[in-house]
Amino acid sequence: MADYKEIRKTLHEHPQTAGCEEYAHDMIVRHLQGLHPDKVYTHVGGYGVIAVWGKDPAAPTVAFRADTDALPIGHRCGHDGHTTILLRLAELIDANVSTYQRINILLLWQPAEETGTGSRAVIESGILQQYNITAFYALHNLPGYPLGTVVLCPHTFAAASTGVVYRLDGRETHASTPELGVNPGLAVAEIINRFSGFNEHSLNQSSIQTFKQSTLICVRLGQPAFGTSAGHGEVMFTLRAFTNSAMERLLADANRTVDEVAERYGLTVSRSLVEPFRATENHPECVNVLMRECVSADATNTNAITQSHVNAIIKDEPFRWSEDFAEYLLLWPGAMFGIGSGEQQPELHHPDYDFPDALVEPAAQLFFRLTTEC
Repeated sequence: MADYKEIRKTLHEHPQTAGCEEYAHDMIVRHLQGLHPDKVYTHVGGYGVIAVWGKDPAAPTVAFRADTDALPIGHRCGHDGHTTILLRLAELIDANVSTYQRINILLLWQPAEETGTGSRAVIESGILQQYNITAFYALHNLPGYPLGTVVLCPHTFAAASTGVVYRLDGRETHASTPELGVNPGLAVAEIINRFSGFNEHSLNQSSIQTFKQSTLICVRLGQPAFGTSAGHGEVMFTLRAFTNSAMERLLADANRTVDEVAERYGLTVSRSLVEPFRATENHPECVNVLMRECVSADATNTNAITQSHVNAIIKDEPFRWSEDFAEYLLLWPGAMFGIGSGEQQPELHHPDYDFPDALVEPAAQLFFRLTTEC
């Protein structure tokens, strides 16, 4: 067995941001050269890699995804750990290849998760569509949860979100005669106030459908020229919802509100979306498969990572952050789940966060057990 602690450390020391994951790509390919997959695709959607065990694309295929990109501050989201987990899974599959006579196992190392563009680029490559994918799984490490504990969301795992930028164009004029121009200031103020009314955070059984969130991000209005009344402005929000249908309604309401306010103040509007993510909506049967593989631990053994199975927590409320694994779930059945990286760990994207190496083996073993569920 390879030294996966050293592999993870090496990846951690060579972080590359979305679209620049050349080091991880080449390291994954080199690792696969020591194994025996039936097919390896390189430079998928940029610096993605796909490895397949199985020769018949029409056969049922179980797929697994890991993300490979880092943040500008380094591997502070644990993608180095996710990549290593899938490398270990590749080794487990390779050592048990005779088990997979009638199915395919597909492993995807995906670039550019943080920007939400990697999954779409992989899908656009057309490679996944060549296989009969019957189940697609991914995980994300979760600080704040006991080490090794699996966190299952029966419905949505992670929220839909998008940045929205509204540009409001009026007409500049001399500051002494503001009535001769069209200043977007009051419109911007009203839009900010109206958008605060979109927030609905009630936690109940229907909250998955009703949750919505609007966060003010940035306001730009005019320029520091005290002789000129502002004629242009921009207001930016991040919108979130727990389902794709709820997100569509929220975005429609937001656009309608801005259009209404702009028309009343005589402004023209242009808009754009920034880093849109769909909701990661799990498929119930795939969640059930995960539940079958996660049994309650023996009460005398509180260390989940030393067991053949793992502790599991059912979380009814989705996470508010977003994940581009959602794009695969729009096309194939699957599920994303979390795995605890320690209750005392700093939060994701914190400068001090570092993926715990102790998670690699139990996470890979859980993925490996899922290969038998096809």
